[in-house]
Amino acid sequence: MFTGIVEELGEIVRTTDTGGDSALVAIRGPLVTSDARHGDSIAVNGVCLTVVDVDGGVFTADVMGETLRRTALGALRPGDPVNLERAAALGSRLGGHIVQGHVDGVGEVVSREPAAQWETVRFRLPAALARYVVEKGSVTVDGVSLTVAEVGDDWFAVGLIPTTLKLTTLGAKGAGDPVNLEVDVLAKYVERLLGDRQAGGVR
Repeated sequence: MFTGIVEELGEIVRTTDTGGDSALVAIRGPLVTSDARHGDSIAVNGVCLTVVDVDGGVFTADVMGETLRRTALGALRPGDPVNLERAAALGSRLGGHIVQGHVDGVGEVVSREPAAQWETVRFRLPAALARYVVEKGSVTVDGVSLTVAEVGDDWFAVGLIPTTLKLTTLGAKGAGDPVNLEVDVLAKYVERLLGDRQAGGVR
């Protein structure tokens, strides 16, 4: 589990095709690798990946075909920046919201509107995810926990403070750029439970 509070802006070092529609990705992240071991989880642009090896501030992770198809990781190239977060530790503060690192879909940046102290950024999202995004609710964009400021039929907008603009990849995203989206898992569970209740499956 993660919180959506990015710890470090890392960098893709290399991507190696391992055959069978999968890849081995090497990512530089001195902070997140400082205590990383084989088998640990690190979120990369919001995608939970398992550490295979750590060497000199660089960790490698296997990325399966399913992940490449359903996220924006497949479009990353060496030198591209990525948002990194280690798994949450029990007893620590939950600064963002509950994030699983299981991407629900890929959206894209629609527009940016700079203001004096922040930027309003609008994202387009897949129609199937729109019902889970509500004003003042939580959403994860490329691994960053954000509060929804406004919603439309196929879009939502957020306000990005200077810290987020500076310390995450969202500060450099332009119109048309893809982003990984994870909606609030609580909304999905509520929908499932209410659906079961209406169908007579829950008493």
